[in-house]
Amino acid sequence: MSTTLLRSARLASSLSSISRTFLHQGLPVKHLHTSLKTHYAASGSPPPAEGFLPGVANSQLIKHTHHDALRNPELAGVANGETKKMNTFQAINDAMRIALATDDTACVFGEDVGFGGVFRCTMGLAETFGRDRVFNTPLTEQGIAGFGIGMAAMGSTAIAEIQFADYIFPAFDQIVNEAAKYRYRSGGEFNVGSLCIRTPCGAVGHGGHYHSQSPEAYFAHTPGIKVVVPRGPIQAKGLLLASIRDRNPTIFMEPKILYRAAVEMVPVGDYELPLGKAEILTQGKDLTIVGWGAQLYVLENAIQLAQKKMPGLSVELIDLRSILPWDVETVCNSVNKTGRLLIAHEAPKTQGFAAEIASTVMERCFLRLEAPIQRLCSYDTPFPLVFEKFHVPDMIRCAEGIERAMKF
Repeated sequence: MSTTLLRSARLASSLSSISRTFLHQGLPVKHLHTSLKTHYAASGSPPPAEGFLPGVANSQLIKHTHHDALRNPELAGVANGETKKMNTFQAINDAMRIALATDDTACVFGEDVGFGGVFRCTMGLAETFGRDRVFNTPLTEQGIAGFGIGMAAMGSTAIAEIQFADYIFPAFDQIVNEAAKYRYRSGGEFNVGSLCIRTPCGAVGHGGHYHSQSPEAYFAHTPGIKVVVPRGPIQAKGLLLASIRDRNPTIFMEPKILYRAAVEMVPVGDYELPLGKAEILTQGKDLTIVGWGAQLYVLENAIQLAQKKMPGLSVELIDLRSILPWDVETVCNSVNKTGRLLIAHEAPKTQGFAAEIASTVMERCFLRLEAPIQRLCSYDTPFPLVFEKFHVPDMIRCAEGIERAMKF
């Protein structure tokens, strides 16, 4: 074993030991950051990527068995079907395979997708469906979006890939000024509703400022498009098929740290999950917590940490799933019941989508609130490579937010 691997193993072991100490002894969570920083400094290594998502494999949000996977009432259409073990990128691949097989007009295109893509999401599709339907494009995000708009306008189903969400900004004008407004400006005569743009997003621990961003809030300000973020393989397949088939242009943001980290028993059949509808993952009566994508696993661990200090704490955890449109009714009904709200996401705090949720809840639930709404987000700086672990809202910061909300 190399010196680097040995150092990483010792660091991971020591960090795990620190976390267990805080969990079992009920020590103040605010002191854990100091301990972690000391260990990182002493090791001479940057924070490990797995620090963003402790315990995904053992998460209660992951459906490990056939029975657990099909117990979801939203999957009633495939309840009698088979399931197969897939990680997130395999589930996304399966969704595109079904879309291509069931729609002769569907095409998949983007940078490097012809050989499987940098994250392997399109692996095998060109060989199965032909390189006239699954093909590479030049390195031009504006061109990819514009080409997709043209295809959709002519009635084809366009499944475009922007290789990283950080590089979607050259296509911003095409998406928000053309795709989003196409139906409206033609008075309903034309539309590009069959356009779906996939893009990997979020932090992995070593991506820096050009491969770590979560730009969902930029697009949530734009009427005429939909924005979706899945949390795992089952959700990714069903939501992607729904996004491809929806009659509105959709941006499908895939938390790339979950491509391999999240593994579930996924229905092999053709199914869709509803867009614009949140999912209540755990029922609770004391506090509502809202998140989406990879942040949900952080929140799950934060809840467990907070419950060590506050036995009996009952938390309602909600996966928003769709950023635009978002499920106002489910969130507000929950807050009216619990009287408290915490929202967490990886994007920076200022003008992040948590602000929109907080504002709407204040308007609709003000008289029922028992504490200020908590927003746990990344800091308002570019993504810092060596400090990524401390930039994102990790388990400790989220647990502190829970404590503030409950002790107000």
